[in-house]
Amino acid sequence: MTLEQIKEILPTLENVEFQLEDGTFVPEHFHVTEVGQINKRFIDCGGVIRDESVVNFQLWNADDYEHRLKPGKLLRIIQLSEEKLGIENNEIEVEYQSNTIGKYDLEFNGKVFVLKSKTTTCLAQNACGVPSEKPKKNLAEITANTCTPGGGCC
Repeated sequence: MTLEQIKEILPTLENVEFQLEDGTFVPEHFHVTEVGQINKRFIDCGGVIRDESVVNFQLWNADDYEHRLKPGKLLRIIQLSEEKLGIENNEIEVEYQSNTIGKYDLEFNGKVFVLKSKTTTCLAQNACGVPSEKPKKNLAEITANTCTPGGGCC
């Protein structure tokens, strides 16, 4: 989800709710402690220099159980960040601490914002030397009669 997309959704909501993929909700009394832009410049394992930018939201649970972030307030925080920091319309990455600090992609399911687990990958798969995954065989279909040396079933 991009910054522009969340800005379009927020005015349609009564409450701001975040949920993890497993269905667990971020406690209602969370705070958005940071809105910013993270710029990352790096070199991949194939030697290509890359630049990435994401808009970062940091969620934090405080002992402030009376606090509820309303959509209008979050929209004002976003607008202030755009004005003061020059934040661009990039994908949103959410930092949220459960067992450790996690970074999540953000989606909207029509009612709540869903923190989607991020995964790593090799950006230079054609240059890093890791073989592509071999096709998997169904062992139940393989019989002693069809498995021959060099046949690829073993």
